[in-house]
Amino acid sequence: MSRLKLDLHEIFNRGRDIDDALDRLIKDAVEKRIDVVEIIPGKGSGQLKKHVLRFLDQKHIKALYHRVDKDSKNFGRLFVHFRHKS
Repeated sequence: MSRLKLDLHEIFNRGRDIDDALDRLIKDAVEKRIDVVEIIPGKGSGQLKKHVLRFLDQKHIKALYHRVDKDSKNFGRLFVHFRHKS
């Protein structure tokens, strides 16, 4: 199973950079036919995680992936699953 990972700790306070990084990550996953993307917004106040979920919920982004799972063992981690057409 192929995977990509994005840790947002470094850019947590730069909204535009976060959106750009997420956009690149999703596009990379689609282009490279990646199965799962791990996004780490961290635990903090939960605002960054909400920002990531809002980004993923945009119609044009949502069309690119299959589902999002929140890690049950780690509040500060999300998994985005892709289903690629053969």
